[in-house]
This record gives sequence, structure tokens and C-alpha cells, in this order.
Amino acid sequence: MSPSSSLKAPLQLHVIVVGCGMGGLAAAHCLAEAGHKVTLLESAPAIGEVGAGIQVSPNVSRLLIRWGLGEVLEGVAVRPEAIVLRRYATGEKVGYTRWGAKMEEFGAPYYHIHRADFHKLLYDLAAPKMILRLGATVVAVDPDAPSVTLKSGEVVHGDLIVGADGIKSFVQTVVIGKVNPAEPTGDAAYRAVIPADLMLEDPELKPFIDTPEMTGWMAPGRHLMAYCIRAKKEFNVVLLHPDDGSVESWTAEGSADKMRSDFADFEPRVQKLLSFVNSTLKWRLMDRQPLQTWVHPSGRVTLLGDACHPMLPYRAQGAAMAIEDAAVLGRLFSHIRSRSQMKDLLEAYQTLRLERTAETQASSRLNQKIFHLPDGPEQEARDASMRAAMEAELSMLDRERRGEAAKVEDMLEGNFNQWADRRKNEKQFGYDAEAEADRWWAKHGAEIESLAQKTAGKL
Repeated sequence: MSPSSSLKAPLQLHVIVVGCGMGGLAAAHCLAEAGHKVTLLESAPAIGEVGAGIQVSPNVSRLLIRWGLGEVLEGVAVRPEAIVLRRYATGEKVGYTRWGAKMEEFGAPYYHIHRADFHKLLYDLAAPKMILRLGATVVAVDPDAPSVTLKSGEVVHGDLIVGADGIKSFVQTVVIGKVNPAEPTGDAAYRAVIPADLMLEDPELKPFIDTPEMTGWMAPGRHLMAYCIRAKKEFNVVLLHPDDGSVESWTAEGSADKMRSDFADFEPRVQKLLSFVNSTLKWRLMDRQPLQTWVHPSGRVTLLGDACHPMLPYRAQGAAMAIEDAAVLGRLFSHIRSRSQMKDLLEAYQTLRLERTAETQASSRLNQKIFHLPDGPEQEARDASMRAAMEAELSMLDRERRGEAAKVEDMLEGNFNQWADRRKNEKQFGYDAEAEADRWWAKHGAEIESLAQKTAGKL
């Protein structure tokens, strides 16, 4: 089976998905495409997504395009031409890596998009194929039935429960049998969106809109990331800083004046940008160590996305990992012909996803350290490493113009600019979740089928 084809499972299951975030919607789509009935339970009384920008890297955009969303993506997103890393006080460029067409070498584009647009795109994809229940707060899970009990007292029965209920996941406590406490990272984030029209009127800020790049300013204990969204009509700004009592929430209001004060030592262009911000959202960054298991011993309940592997935003892979999870889960469950196969397929899902998500979590944590080094020898070594990668990038561009081949040193392995490390990019962005699941089935599917037949024979 090719990744572009759609296979309906011989046995239709009723799957209960808990949580209507990016991962839950992607799971609903993928499992419905595999032929299953999907009920999605969401505790909120209405569907909506707040926030600011989000990055859609090639490992995700390839799936979205395959699912028929390419044209919609192009209409609302921006293809960044490069990532640029700068010194906070002077704006001096210390890092540069081309994206744009270069990213398509990994098989799909890199996009910047507004979180609300991304959520709507996934909602519109999944909505016709699922039953959505709003105001449906899950207060208990029976993993053996399996069933969930809602706050209203209603019990909803199904064949499989997928906990896509985020970083504060209730379903996670059922799967692992305890509360897995969050660990403060010491950081919080301000998020704001600036109308591009305001920036286009200023000659110093206009280039940020004219040439869409992801620009990062690195400072001791802080950094700022900024990029265009909504077809270059808005400019997204995320400011990471030491946590001073914020909350673990996507929707908490922050003080724009406090934000400006926290970043008052950044270069004049940043001060101009922040002068346009009237209100900001403030988000406390929490972390959790990788879980030992995502699958309940009953083989009827599993986890997905932030419920099992919350991602810090320093590598822009949180939504990506959740959507990859959904793609793998849907692909594996397109083969199910007996309920006796459920646990084996869930364990395959975990096997395929656990290492990749743990590595991505570690890569995100590494950027937290890299971006926030105090001024001094370590910071100088970081900047020297990034400058070397920038010079190599520009040299590579010259050679490409002359039609010359790439060299081994172009891989830039271990560079402090993780986006310059070619092998890391290949591993992160060249990954095809559906193809990985297909490869697993090609290798192990016959064994799974045989076990199901033996189990059926004993019944």
C-alpha cells in the first residue's frame, strides 16, 4: 500500500477520541479514513482556537497535502525563505540557514500559519467524518469496558479510547495509574500578533514583511522569535523569558508593558515592534519526562500528542508530533480485522512513536539552552559555530549557482544552529509517518494476522 492510498479496515471499531485540539482532530480524520466510527469528546462548550503563529514543518505538511489540504494551506500560510539568528542588543546576524525551496528537498514545504487557521483547517477536514460532542467533560474512564463517564453522568461506550486531551491529560492518569507531575522549565512566553500594515510604513521594519524569514534574537535567559503569518498580513512574535508567576495556559492575558520592560535591552527594531503590541498572551512553559508507556494494559486505551509527549516550543514540533501520532495510529488500524489485534497494534504504535518523540523533546530542550546562554565564552563559542554554518551556507549557495555538487562538510553536523545540521533536518523533516506505519505492517502484518486467526480458532 502506498502512503497516498486509503485502506478501510475489515473490522469497524467505535473509537472515542478525548480532546479537540490539533492531535484529536488529526486522529479523528485518520481513524475515520481507516473506516472507523469516531466520537470526539470536547469539554469546551464551543470550538475555537486562540494563540498566535505556529510552524508547519515538512514532516507535517507532506501529510496535510496528501490529505487534500495543500491549496488551503497555500492560501492562509507563508513559506519562510530562511531562519536568521541575531544578537539581541545589536541585531548582528550570527546565524543563517535557507529554507524556502531548500526545505522542499525533504519532500514538502515549510509553512508558518496562525494557530486558529491551522485548527480550523483540521476541524473542517475531520468534522464530516465524526460525531462531535461539546461540553463533554470526561471524569472517569473504564479501560476494560472500555467506556468513559461524562460530568453529566452519561456513560459513553466504545471499542478504543484515544486520550488526546493535552498536557493536563486526565486519560494519561488512567493509562499510567498515577499523576505525572509537570516540571517547570523556568521559562514563560509572551505571544502577540502585529498587523503587517504598521510595519510596512517603517523602512526599518518593512524588510521583515517583504522577505519572510523566521528571525530569532538570542539573549541571556531570553529569546524572541518572529515571522509572518496569514499570507504576510500579520507578524507573529513569541518572546521567551524567565517565568515570574505565569500560568500553564494558552489563553492567559499578559501585560504588554511588562513585556516591553523585560525586553528593553533588545535592539531598536525590536523596541519598535513591541511598541505596536497592545495586548499579549502569556504562557508558562512546563515539561514532562517521556512516559514509560502510552498504552493501558487492557489494550483498549492509548494516548496521543501532548497527553504523552508535551513539547517545548524551541523546535516547533508540538503539533507536528501529535499529527504524526495520528497518522501512524490511523494507518495501523486500517488493517484491523479482530479485536484481539488491538493491543498488538497499539504496542506497534508506541514502538514506532516513542523514540522519535523522545528525541524531538530532547532536541527542543537543547535549543532552550543554546538560545539562552549568558554572555561570555559559551555564548561566543555558540555564535562562532553559527557564523561558520552561515558562511558554509553562503558558500554552498555560490557553488549551487555554479552547478557544483554539495560537499560532505555541508552536513554541518553538531552545529549550534540545529536547522543548519543537515542530518538532523533529514531525520526530523524527511520523516513520513504513514510510510513508517506501512513499513511496519509489511514486516509484521502477517504475524499479526496469524495470531488473530489462532485466537479466533480458540474461541
